[in-house]
Amino acid sequence: MSATKVFVARLAGCSVFDPAGDRVGRVRDVLVVYRRVDAPHVVGLIVEVPGKRRIFLSIGRVTSIGAGQVITTGIVNMRRFEQRGGEVRVIAEMLGRKVLIKNQRIRATIEDVAIEDRGQGDWEVSQLFLRKPKTTPSPFGKGPTTFATWNEVTEDELPGEAQSAEHVIAAYSDLLPADLASTLLDLPEERRFEVAEELPDDRLADVLEEMPDQERIEILTRLEDARAADVLDQMQPDDAADVLAQFPDDRSEALLQLMEPEEAQDVRMLLEYEPDTAGGLMTTEPVIVSADATVAEGLALIRRHELAPALGASVCVVLPPYEPPTGRFLGLVHFQRMLRYPPNERLGTLIDQQTEPVRVDASAAEVTRVMATYNLVSVPVVDDAHRLVGVVTIDDVLDHVLPDDWRSQGEGDAPSRLRQRQRKTPVTTGRRTTRGPNG
Repeated sequence: MSATKVFVARLAGCSVFDPAGDRVGRVRDVLVVYRRVDAPHVVGLIVEVPGKRRIFLSIGRVTSIGAGQVITTGIVNMRRFEQRGGEVRVIAEMLGRKVLIKNQRIRATIEDVAIEDRGQGDWEVSQLFLRKPKTTPSPFGKGPTTFATWNEVTEDELPGEAQSAEHVIAAYSDLLPADLASTLLDLPEERRFEVAEELPDDRLADVLEEMPDQERIEILTRLEDARAADVLDQMQPDDAADVLAQFPDDRSEALLQLMEPEEAQDVRMLLEYEPDTAGGLMTTEPVIVSADATVAEGLALIRRHELAPALGASVCVVLPPYEPPTGRFLGLVHFQRMLRYPPNERLGTLIDQQTEPVRVDASAAEVTRVMATYNLVSVPVVDDAHRLVGVVTIDDVLDHVLPDDWRSQGEGDAPSRLRQRQRKTPVTTGRRTTRGPNG
């Protein structure tokens, strides 16, 4: 049954279906236009369809909203959404705004917005869910909440006061890093910076890893040096190196000085290599074990939740020391091979004799050919002394071979009826890797 009143924060992330039951995409925001006297009028939904394309879905095409889903007429215009003058995104631009409750003369913050169907598919903003200032000095306390209609409040943004991004972050808290990055790229520039500044360091690091170089450099440039260094600490070393390589030398060195010494050392090593070589593509955080490590120990290392799938597909067996550059590289053991042997089997006896490492100065084209020829998701990288210095993963190679603007490319612009498609889950990047039992 179609609901006549819906809160926008709960609508975010809901699936959109056509009448046949095929999924079109997910709701990412609601678009409204202000009116001179009446409450803002809802003009449509911003929907993310496969390929991370944001499109506009007219509210007139919506036949039902309810039970966590939206039903459309089935005719969808696939032209990429572009915000027009006078249009306002509820989640991105209204949540977190300050308003003045007229009869109480109290400033409050918009935490959610209710939209309501007035009949014949005419939706408008009916209520605001507001939070008043807190009345206790407790740092953990929150102010009381209240509901108000649009006519009972007036916007009260003070000059120079930034709009809070806390509620935007809460509305998008369930998004994967790649989806959140795509969402941020669609926001107005200033709003994007406001949201980025309020994201936790680790969450912002994950998001920046999924952004094009220009946008992530712009965001890091806007951050204070100490905060930027903290975020770089949380990024994968190869991504951090890619960013720092594009900063002026003095800025890059200043950030490296502020980073954790261990993280900075990995990044400095990567900066020594040309970007289109194995050394420039690799990450310095593979799973490393000794030859005496057992299958049980290897499986324990790769089953960690924070480890990227590509890094968990195999373990690297080396002689001590167990930090890159390690002792002599002995070989790879793939996780499927570990599953075929008892827990106490030594990994040194299970090494894949057919997979050869690539040299640190190997070209990106050579690395790509090796991975394609042997169906690998990662390939070890060694130096002249045959010491392991890192691994190149499939996502590193794809980032290199795809066009620079691949994140913004979508499918055709012609109106079409969409079918649900399986979408590969973006790789969630891991952090510092626990080494082998002797490391």
